Amino acid sequence: MGDSSSSAADASSSSSSSSSSSSASASASASYIHKVQHLIEKCLIFHLSKEECMEALSKHADIKPVITSTVWNELEKENKEFFEGYYTTQTQTKDDRLSEAETNELIQKMITESSSKDH
Repeated sequence: MGDSSSSAADASSSSSSSSSSSSASASASASYIHKVQHLIEKCLIFHLSKEECMEALSKHADIKPVITSTVWNELEKENKEFFEGYYTTQTQTKDDRLSEAETNELIQKMITESSSKDH
């Protein structure tokens, strides 16, 4: 009977270590999503479209477009009024936008600054 209580303790300890590992993983995922959200917000400041933002984050921050798209879609759901105004303004100001080279330079600077704050 001493063996069964020992294996119950082992199972309990195994379970708690896997849940702490899982919560660390969830925390890392939440942190990553928060970083993507922050970078999307920077793209919005530069008046990038969703597609331009996906391309920029893929190229400059090595974030998969599907991740950027998913986070962008969630932001749209949570901030419908903002995005309605954003899309209206974006179509009106297309002529006033920065060149691709200027945009790339600003995005690279923004990502570098963001990365330095994370460390």
